[in-house]
Amino acid sequence: MGMDKNVLLTPAQMAAADRAAISLGISGDELMEAAGLAVANAVRDRWQPGPVVVLCGPGSNGGDGFVAARHLAQWGWPVRLGLLGEPAALAGSAAHHAALWEGAVEPVSVSLLDGASIVVDALFGAGLSRPLQDEAYAVVQEIAARKLPVCAVDVPSGVDGGTGQVLGAAAPAEITVTFFRRKPGHVLLPGRVLCGRLVLADIGIPGSVFEQIPSTVFRNSPRLWLSAYPWPRMDDYKHQRGHVLVVGGEIMTGAARLSAMAAARVGAGLVTLVVPEPAWAVYAAALTSIMVQPLDDVGSLPQMLEDGGRNVIVVGPGAGVSEATRQHVLAALNTGRGVVLDADGITSFRTVPQTLFSAIRGPCVMTPHEGEFGRVFTCQGSKLERARAAAAQCGAVIVLKGPDTVIASPDGRVIINDNAPPDLATGGTGDVLAGLVAGLMAQGLEPFFAAAAAVWLHGRAAQRFGPGLIAEDLPAMLPQVLRQLKQASMSHVAHLVPVPDRA
Repeated sequence: MGMDKNVLLTPAQMAAADRAAISLGISGDELMEAAGLAVANAVRDRWQPGPVVVLCGPGSNGGDGFVAARHLAQWGWPVRLGLLGEPAALAGSAAHHAALWEGAVEPVSVSLLDGASIVVDALFGAGLSRPLQDEAYAVVQEIAARKLPVCAVDVPSGVDGGTGQVLGAAAPAEITVTFFRRKPGHVLLPGRVLCGRLVLADIGIPGSVFEQIPSTVFRNSPRLWLSAYPWPRMDDYKHQRGHVLVVGGEIMTGAARLSAMAAARVGAGLVTLVVPEPAWAVYAAALTSIMVQPLDDVGSLPQMLEDGGRNVIVVGPGAGVSEATRQHVLAALNTGRGVVLDADGITSFRTVPQTLFSAIRGPCVMTPHEGEFGRVFTCQGSKLERARAAAAQCGAVIVLKGPDTVIASPDGRVIINDNAPPDLATGGTGDVLAGLVAGLMAQGLEPFFAAAAAVWLHGRAAQRFGPGLIAEDLPAMLPQVLRQLKQASMSHVAHLVPVPDRA
């Protein structure tokens, strides 16, 4: 998968990257010097000079803190430094840099915060494995209570860099400086929010270390999938652009219409809605470019699916939780063609999840939110671990939705998406997402990348629209987003102008 800048390294992989760099002849002392200098620069760039307290932990995170303190003091900032534990207990590069610090070393305590206008949090990095305790816990709680501005080193202390979860306590940072590559905890919630603005610093670790570290977790970005994106070609005609079949429900007619519109907007050549006969007039009156076919009973869906040109089938939006929905899902999966399952298409199997899993034989993407996920999967662990385990268990790509959507492939690859604004938390947006996934699969994009591209486009469209968003607005925003994406792909640089963070 392209562009290793989007690789997310677990804390263990980051430690391996450090070791690999040292094995290539780069000294650990130099890496720590570069890291600490990056922290000091981030503080200088963000704030006016004022009293700083640097809180150092007993490991290499604390070593980075000693370096940052030394540079800030040399630039004339008033610096107090607190160390958790005894200076004599420091080892390796941390001991080397502690020896270069000429100021006092005080024990970490709440009273150290008195008079400080900025805190550099270098207590614990991304590899923290147990909850904060004692003095560290008390100080972190007090930083949060006093709302002191924080620059965190690697992650805010107390955040697990592998999962984004809080271990005991964590004080939110205004800026977090991390090194070489982001960690999953920087993009998963609540870690992403606690980190504030993330600064990714190059400290001299060469990209060649990836030869020793297999990369399987990525931050979603067009760089991952843009080279495979199915732009229409001059010689395409509609049947070559794929045909999406959306199975609509009788009562919640809006959901399937949103899916169908999204599939059409993202470029599917043809979209057909098959709907229960009593609701046919409602759908047909509301849609112009989308074909609507009546379904006289559950048993007639398999006949409709005999048309082999319909290469992707969407089941679930507005379908209702019922035996009929279950039969529709099984009929769709039985074709071996691409299938996108959402909402009721998943929930209808809550009593018989194994029936669903064993029916998956072709390309399949499931797009559950947390509630739907929990009805059919029993996987434990972090969001990343649960999505990955579920994908391996059922053989489908899992899109576990939320502000930090996780897209997991059965082969173990994972993409985490971080561009979704809070405005997406409104009814119907998931139906649009299911249609986007289906439309991209219909045009030949492989399911994992179709899911990742759909989630990114969905978030981007919502960002561009902004506050006041309702689900119907998303398909209408797509042309703008696709135009910008296409310009980026034609310039051979998938570099999109970042949308400024909304406060």
